[in-house]
Amino acid sequence: MNRMKIVAFAAAAVLVATPAQAQMADYGAKKAQSNTIVDVAVGAGFNTLVAAVKAAGLVDALKGNGPFTVFAPTDAAFAKLPAGTVEALLKDPVALGAILKYHVVSGKVTAADVIKSNGGKTPTLNGATLDIQVKSGKVLVNGATVTSADVMASNGVIHVIDSVVLPPASK
Repeated sequence: MNRMKIVAFAAAAVLVATPAQAQMADYGAKKAQSNTIVDVAVGAGFNTLVAAVKAAGLVDALKGNGPFTVFAPTDAAFAKLPAGTVEALLKDPVALGAILKYHVVSGKVTAADVIKSNGGKTPTLNGATLDIQVKSGKVLVNGATVTSADVMASNGVIHVIDSVVLPPASK
């Protein structure tokens, strides 16, 4: 049964991958041994994510030893946010940093790990938890779909998601 889930997950990820995500997967596979998460994202053209990481001052952290698991929104995912949101966040490094850290998990979590555990609540670097679910052969992260999984980097793994996930509001 688990083998069928893994095959279904892999098939779903391949079927919904966009050219940018496919490019990232190819780039990541070729360069994983020498490139950090940031290097892989830069090389794959994740322009908005890279600009946000720079604006929040997180480049050095994500080039660190890790390992890290990053749920990386595409440029199209950032474009789904209300008009002006990205621009406003780029001017607010603290808020931007909190959102970006919500996309990062300590440790290397592969697709096989997610399938094996059947998802669950996962703590992020900003302190809040992500809700990871496996439904109908797809992996969802707070409702965002993983469209490309297991893009390896020298200090962790990237899973491409189709939406920006936002941390819960502070109480």
